[in-house]
Amino acid sequence: MAQFRLPANSRVTRGRNFPAPEGAKNIRRFAVYRYDPDSGDNPRVDTYDVDLDSCGPMVLDALIKIKNEIDATLTFRRSCREGICGSCAMNIDGTNTLACTQAIDDVRGDVKIYPLPHMPVIKDLVPDLTNFYAQYASIKPWLQSQTPAPPDRERLQSREDQAKINEPSACILCACCSTACPSYWWNGDRYIGPAILLQAYRWIVDSRDEATGERLDMLEDPFRLYRCHTIMNCTRTCPKGLNPARAIGEIKQLMAERRH
Repeated sequence: MAQFRLPANSRVTRGRNFPAPEGAKNIRRFAVYRYDPDSGDNPRVDTYDVDLDSCGPMVLDALIKIKNEIDATLTFRRSCREGICGSCAMNIDGTNTLACTQAIDDVRGDVKIYPLPHMPVIKDLVPDLTNFYAQYASIKPWLQSQTPAPPDRERLQSREDQAKINEPSACILCACCSTACPSYWWNGDRYIGPAILLQAYRWIVDSRDEATGERLDMLEDPFRLYRCHTIMNCTRTCPKGLNPARAIGEIKQLMAERRH
């Protein structure tokens, strides 16, 4: 069960209901988390009855329709609508995923939509990712090499070496995996979480990078890496089908090999 970080001494209350237009026949109810910290009000869940006959097939289509036609105050992030940017990551029907790739028909009953779990909420479905991006910056996610680049071509690598970074390079930093991880919920200030560790792994195994030792040294800490307890929530929830848990295991294996 996803858990959410609420303001102190607050609880989620039942909010407003917005009925579908008269004559609508293909109606689906969306229960959406609403919270504006500037208002001083408790968080609430508003319900919107949406006519699916005039709506696209994805949850993001419904949210856009709600904002455009029903309630302009609803706030959420979105950009590419193609599962590439990660902006519309949220908790839908109890699972962290991308609203733009989550089909409405694949959700049973009311479509329950919350922000990513255990993150401070800026407004409604928009979490504060400041700490998440600071952790990403801390791993220095760029190529580090003392060897000068060839003057007339790219830095080349073999197909086998390229295959090692194909999967971690596909991470879109949506934060679905990290915010599904109980270890990150309780230790997010020190444990950098599965998304960032997957990104760290991408550079550790890159054959063109020459800072492998420094990167492993940075992770040699009781919290930054070893708070992972292999719960596997990260892999189960990744909307891109990636396996952060396996990458973390590979980093731990590299750490063990260094000691012997």
